[in-house]
Amino acid sequence: METAYKGTNKMLIGIVFGVLTFWLFAQAMVNVVPAVQADLGVSSGILNIAISLAALFSGIFIVAAGGLADKIGRKKMTNIGLILSIIGSLCLVLATGPALLIIGRIIQGLSAAAIMPATIGLVKAYYEGADRQRALSFWSIGSWGGSGVCSLFGGAVATYMGWRWIFILSIIIAVLALWLLKDTPESKAKQTGNSKFDISGLIIFIITMLALNIFITQGSELGWTNWITLALLAVAVIGAIIFIKVENGKPNALIDFGLFKNLPYTGATISNFLLNAVAGTLVVANTYVQQGRGFTSFQSGMLSIGYLIVVLAMIRVGEKILQKVGAKKPMLWGTTITLIGVGIMGLTFLPDVAYTVVVFIGFAMFGLGLGLYATPSTDTAVSNAPDDKIGAASGIYKMASSLGSAFGVAISATVYAMISINSGVDVAATAGIITNVIFAGIALLSIIFLVPKNAGISDIK
Repeated sequence: METAYKGTNKMLIGIVFGVLTFWLFAQAMVNVVPAVQADLGVSSGILNIAISLAALFSGIFIVAAGGLADKIGRKKMTNIGLILSIIGSLCLVLATGPALLIIGRIIQGLSAAAIMPATIGLVKAYYEGADRQRALSFWSIGSWGGSGVCSLFGGAVATYMGWRWIFILSIIIAVLALWLLKDTPESKAKQTGNSKFDISGLIIFIITMLALNIFITQGSELGWTNWITLALLAVAVIGAIIFIKVENGKPNALIDFGLFKNLPYTGATISNFLLNAVAGTLVVANTYVQQGRGFTSFQSGMLSIGYLIVVLAMIRVGEKILQKVGAKKPMLWGTTITLIGVGIMGLTFLPDVAYTVVVFIGFAMFGLGLGLYATPSTDTAVSNAPDDKIGAASGIYKMASSLGSAFGVAISATVYAMISINSGVDVAATAGIITNVIFAGIALLSIIFLVPKNAGISDIK
């Protein structure tokens, strides 16, 4: 840290607004598919690709952006991200067909890649001890709370104002964030002799992730035994093997595998990936209640209002529990409650009123669980990362968020679409939900075996 500057509430609000531009506005696409499709006249296949592209590009570039933020400055990288957010949202506001829709979503993904690790780096640089845990709580409110409210917000705005207003409001919030952060001093890592960027690693990573995403999202449409589908799978598998071999031990590696020698960091990152994959529940539940139960987009969004209220309330509670008992217990409790909440949404044999109540309760439990988990997990990852690699480590942690969300949504939507063709939407919804229960179950195991009992306790003052 170059100055004695201490983070202010103005700076924190600016950071939260920056985080919101992606998790609230960009992710609101999840619940406005019918409105966008009717307005632009694009196919559902193109829309599904567009929805996953932002999270995918965020995940692909977030580690590189985190490392770059350490070098050129975390405030500068945050500002770059906010400007990209404005450009991406403007593309969507002006879209009349698939071209600007796709371009806008890619730019929004690049925006999130710049903003997420850079803002975590600013938090670590200018807040300490309990103040840092408070700041991370508000950061999590912007992230987890934004992802929670996107369904309700997107549905309401699309129904009563038109879906383009989502992105007009996004532009306004991004401009406000730029203004709120203008007085924040720059923060950079101490420069070492090695500053060469790992272009080869990034290229291999991009090819691998794109092949995997297209395989998941288009495999059913192309046919799982089609030579193109099998070629995509081969590229993804071979690309992953080459990436690990090329990157392992490289001094300027895109992903520093040495960070994963720290078990608490590994446990927090893996569980973060899997709990973000559970975001597939939002797509399955929203699509099912609209197709199978006759809900409007606004009504389906209202089902998740319990999630919104509870996740926002519980994030600060998770912070306080972290300060009293450490990180592992709230991470375990939160993941278990999330698993149960998501699981009961699969009870599609229930009649309309009973199922509506169950889904509402399920979403509220989902929010309760994620609220308990969010701050302890983020604090575990940040506290266990070396100061000179905090941007890169935060980038990997947030890459886990974005790729988890991208692949969770893609896998859940694919399972739902495949099974609904032959077995109907009720069975499809149950299968889609079971997929997300499996994600949560593996997340629980990663916390049990990798995060030590005393994680986070040494940071409590």
